[in-house]
Amino acid sequence: MAKTKNNPNVLTKGMSPLKDSFKQAPEGIQQKPVRKNEIIELTLLLRRKKEMTATLQSNGKTAQLSRKDFATTFGTDDKDIHAVTAFSAEHALTVTHINIGKRTVQIKGHAEQICAVFGVQLYHYTDATGKKFRGRTGYVYIPNSLKDMIEGIFGFDTRLSAHTHFQILSGVKSGDSTGAFQPRDLAPDTTVFYPTEIAALYNFPVGVDGAGQCIAVIELDGGHTQKDLTAYFTQLNIPVPTVISIGVDGAVNKPIGDPNSADGEVMLDIEVAGCIAPSAKIVVYYAPNTDQGFLNAILAAIHDDVNQPTVISISWGGSENTWTTQSLNAYNDAFQSAGLLGVTVCAASGDQGSSDGFTTDDNVHLDFPSSSPYVLACGGTKLVAANNQISSESVWNESASSAGGGGVSDFFPLPDYQKNIGVPTSISGTNFVGRGTPDVAGDADPRTGYRILIDGGNYIIGGTSAVAPLVAGLIALLNQVSSTPVGFIHPIIYAHPEIFRDITQGDNITTLSKKGFTAQVGWDACTGLGVPDGNKWAELFSAV
Repeated sequence: MAKTKNNPNVLTKGMSPLKDSFKQAPEGIQQKPVRKNEIIELTLLLRRKKEMTATLQSNGKTAQLSRKDFATTFGTDDKDIHAVTAFSAEHALTVTHINIGKRTVQIKGHAEQICAVFGVQLYHYTDATGKKFRGRTGYVYIPNSLKDMIEGIFGFDTRLSAHTHFQILSGVKSGDSTGAFQPRDLAPDTTVFYPTEIAALYNFPVGVDGAGQCIAVIELDGGHTQKDLTAYFTQLNIPVPTVISIGVDGAVNKPIGDPNSADGEVMLDIEVAGCIAPSAKIVVYYAPNTDQGFLNAILAAIHDDVNQPTVISISWGGSENTWTTQSLNAYNDAFQSAGLLGVTVCAASGDQGSSDGFTTDDNVHLDFPSSSPYVLACGGTKLVAANNQISSESVWNESASSAGGGGVSDFFPLPDYQKNIGVPTSISGTNFVGRGTPDVAGDADPRTGYRILIDGGNYIIGGTSAVAPLVAGLIALLNQVSSTPVGFIHPIIYAHPEIFRDITQGDNITTLSKKGFTAQVGWDACTGLGVPDGNKWAELFSAV
């Protein structure tokens, strides 16, 4: 009998490696194998009963389905679920949850048994920062009888999958009891804005507030407090939005107490979205920062038939080359599902220029999940304004660690909606004809950043993390005045570049990659089509 390369102690007769599940060896110090009785919980992603090909319209609004109809048409087959659950029972593994629409079966069992069943060997590791995690190397194995049914298995590996895309302007945190920043707090080249001021500069529609809408926010750590939210919105004379926390895979709203932690991300996301659409319900899905947790949070938001969000804001990500192929495919499939359900997904494009902060080479890298062709990738600008008027706006690029992300995918092919806008081939050395990001852009430079309240203190924050909830808030406003949610908007916005203010100055070349892209007339891999003109967006989508 054959034995797995990654676990020589496991017999694999009648088993095959799960396609695209290969994982590189973890970076860190290997400690010891997992305990035999350690509980491992897995998410098995099953095939669809019907593929979603040719289901998103090339122009006009997406043909949208209810969540119930989607599950019936594009969910997984009952026969596949039965085969997987029977296999689990045969091997003394417990099925904890089944969801037809998400195509997921969740199982758990003791490490000794579950690792033997799937041909995996697990170790505990410690990374360079001292964080401990569980890791595997190589493939996951599945029985040949199930190899056409299972498309992904998530949960063995708990190394961090993504990082935040926000930046606090160094040294700026003090303020009086009203939250106003004092002149002594600001450097001469610093201009700060409340999100409402950004919205006014970008001509976001007035007279609408997101009433009746739900904005989903994905968070992989940290938390928020009602005290901070009440103080922030009260000082702006804005109704305090309704914010609901939903825990995924055991995670909860748990503030760390440090504004430089994920608390900064959470509060930035909620406060920006809440300023733009204060009457929209904001649902925050807290999940562990793992491949499994991130995916399950996205699926939870997309398929939430109680809160029914129509726009999702994601401010977490990582370079495409750090993800397994099964993760890239699974997340992308989920985002395609969102389009069919009328859900728009907004994601930050990264904060470290064309390199995406990848330091082990001198190459360019694109951030995921913003590189998915079904995600509205949100890039960054430097905005200078005075007397309620924009003075200038250019590509955000202060340094290798403070610049807007963007480029060309080495994984996702060029989508139809980008075929006539001049997306170059990848400059990473592959010459791949790939998806270009970002699609849209907005103020992200910390030196022209946002006033945000975190853990009781006032801070100035930038990063493309601010742009994702800013655009998500705009989408909520559009959905309020539209007969149906705008959903998968890419084909429409690319057919109407006139609804943007083009950004033509600057580049995202940094000292890490030493190459990148330059802003130009029309779409470019720095700021996409440009900055949304909110009123023009509202006029267009109310007529579609």
